This record gives sequence, C-alpha cells and structure tokens, in this order.
Amino acid sequence: MKRNLLLFAAALALLVTTAASAQTIALKVNVPFGFIVNRATLPAGEYSVESVDDRVLAIRSLTSSTTNLVISNSCEMTKPVGQTKLVFHRYGDRYFLNQIWVEGMSAGHQLPVNAREKEVAKDFSMQEVMLLAKR
Repeated sequence: MKRNLLLFAAALALLVTTAASAQTIALKVNVPFGFIVNRATLPAGEYSVESVDDRVLAIRSLTSSTTNLVISNSCEMTKPVGQTKLVFHRYGDRYFLNQIWVEGMSAGHQLPVNAREKEVAKDFSMQEVMLLAKR
C-alpha cells in the first residue's frame, strides 16, 4: 500500500512539473511575405500559431484551410521577451520561420534548420527578420 502511494505521489509530481514547464501558444500574425516551414512554402497572409503540446505547433492559415504541424525545440533567453514575435531567417527573397517567442516568457520555440535552408545559405548571407504578433 505504501509503495503504491509513493508511486502515485511521484507520478503526480512529475505530471505537475511537466504541466508547469509547458508553454501554451495562441497567437495571430500577418506575414507580409511567403515563407518556408519544414518542407512547405506558405504564401503571405494571416496565420494563427497554436501549441498542440510542448513541442508541436500548428501553423494555420486564416485565409485558407491549410494547417502545418511543426516540431520545435526549446530555446531560452536570459530575461523574458517584451513582445510576442516570430523570427525568420532571410536569404535573398526566401524566408524561413526560425523562432517563436511569447511576451513575458524567457523560453521560446526554435524550429530546426532544414536541408532547404542549408542549401540556400550557401549562396546568400542570412538576415534576421522579426514580426510582432498578437496574443
């Protein structure tokens, strides 16, 4: 009986810790240029970004029925960010979604660099472009 109670307490502590570290994202952004996420090229337009779980994000077009699921990695800053924003890597006229930050949080989401971005990076220098988003 004591053993079961200890296992239950440990599982509950793990669940609470996991839920506390989870970052919920629900934001809207108007992207004025086409951009690349994973293997998909998305047109300029309005998008919502929502967390599905700790690592999976849904990027949904508000003008069409397109939804792209992406797996992100956690990234951190030393202090919380002041505004919700999306960070893109720009090479010439190609934009790759790289990071998503939520106002008041020091942890963000970083998308892995894909093969397409690596290939384009050989021919162009990279510039960071930041777009502010609404929560």
